Amino acid sequence: MKRILITGAGSYIGASFAKYLTDNFPNAYEVDTVDMLTDSWKETSFSSYDAIFHVAGIAHIKETQENAPLYYKVNRDLPVQVAEKAKADGVSQFVFLSTMSVYGMETGVITKDTIPCPKSNYGKSKLQAEQGLSQLADDHFKVVILRPPMVFGAGCKGNYQTIAKIVDKLPVFPKVKNQRSLIYIDNLCSFVKMAIDKELSGLYFPDNAHRVDTFSMAKAIADAKGKKIWFSSLLGLCAKAAGVFIPMARKAFGTLVYSNTEDFAYCYCVVNNADALRFSAEQEDKV
Repeated sequence: MKRILITGAGSYIGASFAKYLTDNFPNAYEVDTVDMLTDSWKETSFSSYDAIFHVAGIAHIKETQENAPLYYKVNRDLPVQVAEKAKADGVSQFVFLSTMSVYGMETGVITKDTIPCPKSNYGKSKLQAEQGLSQLADDHFKVVILRPPMVFGAGCKGNYQTIAKIVDKLPVFPKVKNQRSLIYIDNLCSFVKMAIDKELSGLYFPDNAHRVDTFSMAKAIADAKGKKIWFSSLLGLCAKAAGVFIPMARKAFGTLVYSNTEDFAYCYCVVNNADALRFSAEQEDKV
């Protein structure tokens, strides 16, 4: 039986991963979670664990000059400190949840040759954490760095929730044929499980095997909610034009994908996009 410690209580991805293992593999894994809000975790022995999945971090809050230092304290310094303790306690694997945001791109195609160039404190702090963690890796301490794209699922935050709220409140939605890399939460959880099972190390890009456009995402959400909504090509043109000047519109309706070449992106899909989008929307309505 594998013993896994999730560092970061209250994390959507951490809680989803624990539930995924408990529901689907109840006798194969023992999963614990430790709160990272105080320094009490430093008194916890990691020696009985096979792997640490570090999900604690700051995201989805407006960046300001005042909260900038907090990003580096929580997203950069904390994971390195946890990894140092894990290594000293004899843990053999450390899985770090990074982000596609390390590339600093709002639109475009990310390939194996794309050099990370984060623009936000969120992206910068995550990239610097990656660099610190990589220095700790060796034959006895495997470090896995994950750079997932947008994660979606019932209860998640970020762009998916924004689109779901627009669909829920408005009778019309822009019809834009863009492309987005994204990953369903259960697919991400399955990937993390596989990484731990196989005792992997290195940098990975978990990504659903098929791209999704914002229009199809909105349509799937509307269908699941049983809501009639009008999709406007004219409004889509306006949204595209707005993206030239407005970062939020560019982020929502622009194209941003990982290259799907086998030498770069690790395309992984357990649940297909249409089923995942429908299920997520249906579950949201039950909350």
